[in-house]
Amino acid sequence: MARPEILPIEESGPNEIALHQALLDDPRREVGPGVLEGIEDADARDNYRVLLAFFGRLKRATSLESSYLEIFSEPSVSVPPLFIDQLAQIIVRNVLDGCEDPLEPRAGELFYREQKASTDDGVVMLADLETVEMHASGQRYGDLGRLVVEAQTPLATVELEVLDTENAQAYWLRDQRHDFVVSLNFGRAVNKAFCRLMEKWIGHFLGIGVNIQPLRAVEDRNWAWHIGLDAESTVLLNDLWQGKDLEPGRFRRLLALFRLDTVDAAAMRADMAGKPVYLALSMNENGVVRMKPQNLLLNLPLAPAS
Repeated sequence: MARPEILPIEESGPNEIALHQALLDDPRREVGPGVLEGIEDADARDNYRVLLAFFGRLKRATSLESSYLEIFSEPSVSVPPLFIDQLAQIIVRNVLDGCEDPLEPRAGELFYREQKASTDDGVVMLADLETVEMHASGQRYGDLGRLVVEAQTPLATVELEVLDTENAQAYWLRDQRHDFVVSLNFGRAVNKAFCRLMEKWIGHFLGIGVNIQPLRAVEDRNWAWHIGLDAESTVLLNDLWQGKDLEPGRFRRLLALFRLDTVDAAAMRADMAGKPVYLALSMNENGVVRMKPQNLLLNLPLAPAS
């Protein structure tokens, strides 16, 4: 294998233009000592340090999956959330290769895109947060929309289309627009698709078979293990397991519950063999859902590797 070309200092010029172009042309290119010091803007230097560190991580890894897991094996996570989400997006795309059910890739967007939750009348609806904010800011309507917002004039109500079984095929025509709303209620098709994707995600990384089913409530007096699919759910489940009294408002943030069972009991720790693992997904106090799919990989009570 040819040794990667090193970018000398003189190629960088007085700013980051040359470095930017060089990395676009060859992301694997090594950047020589002193190149970053040639960039005058301090914020730009720091940004490039973060970017180059991430590139170095990818180049050292044997696969994107191993690079993804390595991020969370360190004492503190140093990779920006944006890069983690982009890795997750690529891996989800790999996991879903050949998938014919459009609801699974829409459910997969929860793995790497924040969602805005609505729970009016007990119906749990999720919309892409960035899309919702774009509509709210008037960007959806160009310069005129921005003027309306700046003038504090109410915009016409924007109705985003709900994706379900009947219109699922429409997802393939606009999957990059992120403008479909989905219902995560118990029994709905997207809830089930979310379960199937979590099963595939675990199988892809860990090579074990699991069965995940939606729940209305946890009614297990011998509840032994749980995993929060987001920071809010982790704290909520911990408090419930410890028997703490919770304010009603916290329960309203709980959007979905699931039960995970392993196909092969030997894949789990001896004390957890045959016992279910309970999962939960919640929104925060601002109605935002930010899933942490890595929790499904790092927090399972797996048997020690032989």
